[in-house]
Amino acid sequence: MHDDSATDAQHTDRSADSTPKPDGTDGDKFTVTPYDVAGTVDYDRLLEQFGADRLTDEQVARFPDHPMLRRRVFYAGRDVDRYLAAAEAGETHSVVTGVGPSGPMHLGHVLVFYLAKRLQDETGAHVYVPLSDDEKFYAKDLTFDEIEDATRSNLRDLLAVGFDPERTRIVVDRLDADVLYPQAARVAADITQSTVDATYGDPENVGLSFYPAVQATHLLLPQLVHGRHPTLVPIAVDQDPHVRVCRDVAAKERFDVAKPGALLGKFLPALDGPGKMSSSSDAPAIELTDDRETVRSKIMEHAHSGGRVDIDEHREHGGDPSVDVAYQYLHTFFEPDDERVEELAADYRSGELLTGELKETAAERIGDFLAGHRERREALGDLATELEPYRLTEEERARLRPSVFA
Repeated sequence: MHDDSATDAQHTDRSADSTPKPDGTDGDKFTVTPYDVAGTVDYDRLLEQFGADRLTDEQVARFPDHPMLRRRVFYAGRDVDRYLAAAEAGETHSVVTGVGPSGPMHLGHVLVFYLAKRLQDETGAHVYVPLSDDEKFYAKDLTFDEIEDATRSNLRDLLAVGFDPERTRIVVDRLDADVLYPQAARVAADITQSTVDATYGDPENVGLSFYPAVQATHLLLPQLVHGRHPTLVPIAVDQDPHVRVCRDVAAKERFDVAKPGALLGKFLPALDGPGKMSSSSDAPAIELTDDRETVRSKIMEHAHSGGRVDIDEHREHGGDPSVDVAYQYLHTFFEPDDERVEELAADYRSGELLTGELKETAAERIGDFLAGHRERREALGDLATELEPYRLTEEERARLRPSVFA
């Protein structure tokens, strides 16, 4: 296990901008930061760079059953055992995972929320979902009007996941600044500019310099509301710098909180592969509001193939499921049956299964998933009314506000 009691954020090569050795033995260069993912990611090398531990079979078996855990899509973490022990004992435990509202949510955004719902359903975890509308203003060329449109859309998708409102709190940075900022102000005093620069690179503006304090507040929020307890942050690996900075803050004596644990996941690839699915990719992202025909059209036209150039060659030599995007989607989440996933891979390698047939299967499974999500989304009424049960209560907010007039 890694000794991260001192400085998680300052681990060697924290930027994860991985440059190959001159002889090429380290493979192609890739970049993984909260603001940029490029190249073919070496997930094993990221563990060395980020200082996290690979999940063991025993740990995975202790989690509620879920394909993204069984298949090691979520493959590494920190302090996972503390979280699992609390969940098994029926003690207070929580999950924090959020989204930056910059446009419509797509498949690459939503799967982690369905994982969080599974954990909540099975163990009663508190789930906190922060929306970082301020960060998107600092980091992207977007107006606040555009970000507000995205926030409204994202909130509907989050509500459609079906979290338990009694155990779920959804916060929006600017909407909840009255309770988030006082805590972020406390946190900011324990994050140096040198830590921000070493972890994120040179910030483009003072907003991005301060944002790590806000993000750390997000991750500590369940403990600030419910008291000290194990917290797990399931995220894609590019967001891990936020966890590492927060863990350094949590180690300070002024905060009666435990270091949040992390559950690190691989990216859902873009349709044209190999990087993560993104709205800014050359290939279109599969959005949560896409109907079946739209999903099918995007996959058939844009999904990168691991097959051969023609049918005869494919029948003779087979395809490569490890680089085939349609197969990767099925393996990640959308084919729940493990045996069926293995059969698809074997049939594709043998040449029995053609690329078009594999794409059709992926389109059907994803279409099924999105049909259920869209149905729940479309059944929602007025957003403010639907969101109200998920907001921080007045009692919870009082625990976070300054006690100037107490």
